[in-house]
Amino acid sequence: MRKPGRHLFVFAGIVACASLSIFNSFAQSYPVKPIRLLVGFAAGGSSDLVARMLAQKISEQLSQPVVVENRPGASTAIATERVATSPADGYTLLLLPSSTSILSALRAKLPYDLERDFAPVSRVSTTPLVLIVHPSVPARNVKELIALARSHPGKLSHASEGVGTAGHLAGELFKSMAKVDILHVPYKGGSEISVAAASGQVDMGFPDITSALSLLGKVRWLAVTTEKRSALKPSIPTLSESGLRGYVRSGWTGVIVPAGVPKNIIAQLHAVIDKIVNSPETTESLNKLGLEPQASTPEQFAAFIRSEIAQNTKLIESAKIKVE
Repeated sequence: MRKPGRHLFVFAGIVACASLSIFNSFAQSYPVKPIRLLVGFAAGGSSDLVARMLAQKISEQLSQPVVVENRPGASTAIATERVATSPADGYTLLLLPSSTSILSALRAKLPYDLERDFAPVSRVSTTPLVLIVHPSVPARNVKELIALARSHPGKLSHASEGVGTAGHLAGELFKSMAKVDILHVPYKGGSEISVAAASGQVDMGFPDITSALSLLGKVRWLAVTTEKRSALKPSIPTLSESGLRGYVRSGWTGVIVPAGVPKNIIAQLHAVIDKIVNSPETTESLNKLGLEPQASTPEQFAAFIRSEIAQNTKLIESAKIKVE
């Protein structure tokens, strides 16, 4: 049999180099068409406003339109599934809220797996929850509140936006770590909680800081739930420094894409979002919404999502939380 000539190997090398060049040119030219950023809530909410701010800034950086697409319903599962089943080409993004990680722990059967079916890009924002009490509650700090709750088991009540919500789980974590028995009273939204807390229908709650700011003068702030004090209200201590060492809960948003998106595209998206989130202009815009900028690497965000789902699952199981 005749052995391949030298010219055949040269030709094969040329073809390989040409293919690599074509692949690189496609990778380097991303994006070449509009990008979609899906949100699992209706227009007008804080997540939607974050998405629109982010979309505008990404569009400016990448010189392509970024269209915000609202897909509300099923506690964000509709939008999440839509992104999970989209092509892994970097043209479909999801603004991931903390409530979606709660949903993954709360519902055993979802049409997607938050860890398996997505690739994290970056966190975008964080927002503290605030431990508030009605002025009639004779507790000026967290230690006094814990002592009061222990001396009157089952007598104090805490409000939330509903079963399995951020405020509910924040209360369950407080009860678990403080070893107290407090009655959970679910409402149907943040506005109802504000009325209940201000009027004294409930003794305490864990609203997000934006809602808590609207209650200044009507309730007493005891602590924020984040790891560090909030830049929006730095005089208020954290729960961790108030005696519940290690207590950390927060609302947050981030950006994820379908699993399988090329790493170079994820790196490009991350670089753009990181630049946006760390800009003074974005900090100002987020602060107006009661949020704080919180960028991260894709690896850090992946680890954070895993830890959030694990903590949520543990809380839901220990508190025997079930949804109808």
